[in-house]
Amino acid sequence: MSQTFGRFEKLLRLGEGKRVKRLAEQAAYITSLEPQFESLSDEELRGKSAEFRLRIENGESLDDVLYEAFAAVREARKRESGQRLFDVQLMGGMALHFGWVAEMKTGEGKTLVSTLPAYLNGLGGNDTFVFRAGQANGERDAEWNRPVFDRLDVTVGFIENMMSFDRRRAAYECDITYGTNSEFGFDYLRDNMAVSLEGCVQRGHTFAIVDE
Repeated sequence: MSQTFGRFEKLLRLGEGKRVKRLAEQAAYITSLEPQFESLSDEELRGKSAEFRLRIENGESLDDVLYEAFAAVREARKRESGQRLFDVQLMGGMALHFGWVAEMKTGEGKTLVSTLPAYLNGLGGNDTFVFRAGQANGERDAEWNRPVFDRLDVTVGFIENMMSFDRRRAAYECDITYGTNSEFGFDYLRDNMAVSLEGCVQRGHTFAIVDE
């Protein structure tokens, strides 16, 4: 039994190694786009989101614009705060977009990483939730990342306790919404008890990131 399990574990690790290698190759390609995005003016960089949205509306998938979208976030982050996302952080962002679990050590920039798939999925016109542990963390991250998303013409909101219906609904209408699991969960339950769509705050449940 232990011998069989050992073979199975080796197979799992082999598959993981191939995925990591593929992510590294994709991150290297995003880095090759860096000079192109560095040459853009602030207005041209901001206009990239409109370009990406149009391409998605015309039938391209999120994966089709992933490399350029990640390159845009990296450039916006550099211009806003001087922080340059490393290739390993690009790899973590792609893993989250693909629905995988990305484990990173403390100090490796998990919150920075989450902005990459959040931006990409926010381009699709659907809801994108970022779950944070604690209301203060959600508000802090939303405000900290807002200038970067502003540079890319992407709207950001956050959910907090005791918000009015109108403010809560407005937060969900943003491209990216930060909040806690309890707030997202209770809003889901309340929406299911609403007697009409006008009484709902959430637009749907397309993509979510758990930032822990």
